[in-house]
Amino acid sequence: MMNLKIDPLEKIIDAVKTSQAMVNHLQIGLTWTSCLVQIGEQQSLGFAMSPGEKTRVLQWPGTIAGQSVSTLSKKLYSWDNFEATVAMAACNAVINAPSNPLLREAQPVQSSTTGNTAVFDYFKPRLENKKVAVIGRYPNLDKVLEGIDYTVVERTPSDQDLPDTAAEFLLPQMDWVFITSTSIVNKTFLRLSQLAKNAVTVLMGPTTPWMPEFNEFGVDFIAGVSVENRELASRIASEGGGTRLFEGGVKYCVADVSGARCQDLKHSIANTVKKRDLLKQQMESWYARGERGRFPDYLQLDQVDRELSELDIAYKRLWDATRG
Repeated sequence: MMNLKIDPLEKIIDAVKTSQAMVNHLQIGLTWTSCLVQIGEQQSLGFAMSPGEKTRVLQWPGTIAGQSVSTLSKKLYSWDNFEATVAMAACNAVINAPSNPLLREAQPVQSSTTGNTAVFDYFKPRLENKKVAVIGRYPNLDKVLEGIDYTVVERTPSDQDLPDTAAEFLLPQMDWVFITSTSIVNKTFLRLSQLAKNAVTVLMGPTTPWMPEFNEFGVDFIAGVSVENRELASRIASEGGGTRLFEGGVKYCVADVSGARCQDLKHSIANTVKKRDLLKQQMESWYARGERGRFPDYLQLDQVDRELSELDIAYKRLWDATRG
C-alpha cells in the first residue's frame, strides 16, 4: 500500500540528478510555462502550468538559460510559485523526452471532444454510475462530463465548484479522482493522493511527469502529453495559448500503472482476512469458556472488519476500471 513517507518531489529530483541537460530557453506564458533543454545532441520541451498570478519583481529573469536542470530541480521545494513552476517545466523537459519508455508505451487518446478534455472523454464510459471528483476546473468540462456525477475541487472556485478544503471530506467518498499535476508544484499532491487512496486515481495534465514511480502514491493512470510539434507547442505557449496547446502542439496519452497497487491490495486483503479470522477464533474461544461481557478485542475486530471493507471496495473499483 501507499508509503506515506515517500516524497514525490524527491522522486522527480532523483530522476534528473544525473542528467547533463542544460536549459536552452525558458518562457513563462499566460497559461503554460515551457522549457527547452539540450540533452546531448537532442532537444526536448517540457511544460508546467504557469502560476495564476502577476509579478514584476522576479529577481532571476535572464539567468535561467545555461543552467543545468539538475541544479534547477532543487527549486521544486520552493514556496515561490514561479520558481517551483520553472523547476517543474525543466524537469519535465528531461523526464518527458521522446525516449521515455512509459511515454513510448502510452496509449494516444483519440477523442472527438476538445483536446484539453480528451482524457475525461476517454474515461467517461467507465465513470457512469460512479462518484467522481476532479481536482482543478478544466475548460469545457461540463460539456464532456454531462450525465456524470462529478464534483470539481478548485483553489479559486467558481459558484460551480467546491473550495480545495472540501477535499478532506469529499475524496474519501469518491470512486474516481482526477488530480491535476499542478498539485505537485503547489505541494498539495501528497495529501490529495492520501485522501484518494481507495479511489481509482488519474494524474493528468501537461505538467505531468511520465514516471511510473507515481504508482507508489496510489496513482493508477498517468495521463500526460506527448509533444507532437515542438516549435508549434512552444509558440502557442509563448503567445498565451491555453487549450490551443492541444491543437497540433501536444496530445494526451494514457498509461495504466495500476499493476503494483492491484497486487498490494490483494496481499492486504489476504493478510486482513487472516487477522480477522484469528480474532474471530479468539472471540469464539472466549465465549466457549463461559466468559461474560464483551470480547476484550471487540473494538480491534470491528476496526479490522472496516479495513477489510475499504480494501474490498478499493479492489473492486480498480478491477472495474482496468477492465473498462
